[in-house]
Amino acid sequence: MSGHHHSHDHHHGHGNTHNRAFGIGIALNVVFVAVEAYFGWRADSLALLADAGHNLSDVLGLILAWLGMMVARVAPNDRYTYGRQRASILAALVNALILLAVMGGMAWEAVHRFTNPLPIQGDIVIAVAAAGVVINGITAWLFMAGSHGDLNIRGAFLHMAGDALVSLGVVVAGVIYLKTGWLWLDPLLSLVIALLILYATWGLFRQSLHLTFDGVPSSIDLGMVRTYLQERPGVADIHDLHIWAMSTAESALTVHLVMPGGHPGDDFLHDLAHELHDRFDIDHATVQIEAGDTDRRCRLETHIAN
Repeated sequence: MSGHHHSHDHHHGHGNTHNRAFGIGIALNVVFVAVEAYFGWRADSLALLADAGHNLSDVLGLILAWLGMMVARVAPNDRYTYGRQRASILAALVNALILLAVMGGMAWEAVHRFTNPLPIQGDIVIAVAAAGVVINGITAWLFMAGSHGDLNIRGAFLHMAGDALVSLGVVVAGVIYLKTGWLWLDPLLSLVIALLILYATWGLFRQSLHLTFDGVPSSIDLGMVRTYLQERPGVADIHDLHIWAMSTAESALTVHLVMPGGHPGDDFLHDLAHELHDRFDIDHATVQIEAGDTDRRCRLETHIAN
């Protein structure tokens, strides 16, 4: 017997808001990347060019996340019974890979620039970076509401919020440069920016890669779920417990409950599905009831136990 519980409204109820946020955020950042790259070239500022490269990767990441979100909403069919929800996980993974590659290149260039630092136009750097604070701050605010329940949205929010802070740092560095004339400040700042973003992106990369291989979502404690199921009335044992992410916003569970007293009824399954959702944010629960007269366990369970 199987019990299913599907609760999508809490994730998809703000779909129009997310679409609007992606559209506005992409448009603003495309314009800003062009402006920042042009003036970075004019001012010969590696920090501005590094930030422009980072913002360009964020634009690509926003597009990927948006496409992933839309593809994930395609209705299930006979060929894809879960739909294409994993597209959002793959989008987050590709987004992280792009960001790691771009910032790695920028860090390498910054190291080389230390040997041949060039003067920059501090006033241009300050003006462009100040515009970046405003644009990236607005974009981050658009994603703030949905940043707690979706890896894609959280990645977009963190990137935009980080960009706003980076741009603020460029403003400060520009002011210091005008006062001191330190040529090494620009490559140092670009290197610090690249390393900070690499550090922040590594977490997104690890998490998205983990979900790609059907890892248990970090927000779910497998041990707590196992204990909860074992303590249900009438349950003598459990096995074949598996939890994985269907998308960056939804998770699924399958489990066999050994109940020697017999099937507990549909109300038990219905209540169990609700509890799994409310306690652990598990959206799709498939439960099989067994009497316990056989010992047919999942071949993977031995590996999990070890």
